[in-house]
Amino acid sequence: MLKGKKYLILGVANERSIAWGITQALHQAGAQIALTYMNEAIEKRVRPLAAEIGCDTVLRCDVQSDQELDQLFADLKSRWGALDGVVHSIAFADREDLQRPFSQTSRKGFNLALDVSAYSMIAVAGRAAELMTNGGSLITLSYLGAERVVTNYNVMGVAKAALECSVRYLAADLGARNITVNAISAGPIKTLAASGIPHFKELLSAFAEKAPLRRNTTLEDVAKTGLFLLSPNGSGITGETIYVDCGFNIIGL
Repeated sequence: MLKGKKYLILGVANERSIAWGITQALHQAGAQIALTYMNEAIEKRVRPLAAEIGCDTVLRCDVQSDQELDQLFADLKSRWGALDGVVHSIAFADREDLQRPFSQTSRKGFNLALDVSAYSMIAVAGRAAELMTNGGSLITLSYLGAERVVTNYNVMGVAKAALECSVRYLAADLGARNITVNAISAGPIKTLAASGIPHFKELLSAFAEKAPLRRNTTLEDVAKTGLFLLSPNGSGITGETIYVDCGFNIIGL
């Protein structure tokens, strides 16, 4: 379905990453993949995964560095010439700002969370759009904490709210170029990023108990939706936040 199409994936940390689930789905559909890593520790995890799918384009990129972002897309232009899609699966907040009361969020911590988790999507989208000469698709990953208060999610909830709003503005900005921009709001999944959220195990248990499907969200659930949005099948959808959370978001008390 996606043979000959080229996709950049940012945010694979290990085999449990949501980004890795989407990567596998794209690979199985015939897509050509480029992966990124932030530092040497992440690179050691990413390269063996890249080898599993025959991916030989593994590039360094710290999204807080405009220089590294510029270099990433210059490398992609040199290697591929054009780009069909991007998966943005990057978020970070200081552990201390997740553990303390939200009213005690530090200025430094707030700026860090918003920069890495929200602004990076804007920075990536602007550069990627220049390579999407025949249109394309961008997706990012969000969570219900962007819309509702989730215990211990704190500043990350504000960052995800900014991310979802950015998706809508990017969709309006890039739509004339036939570029779609969407967010997937996934249910809680055991990932490296989730390990920084206090009492995450309790959150998973409560989720499975209350979600209409009576189970937790899986990587496969999210990967299937990611593949749909990144493929021609999702061509008429843009500016949306799509919940892939076993229906949890519809439940009240």
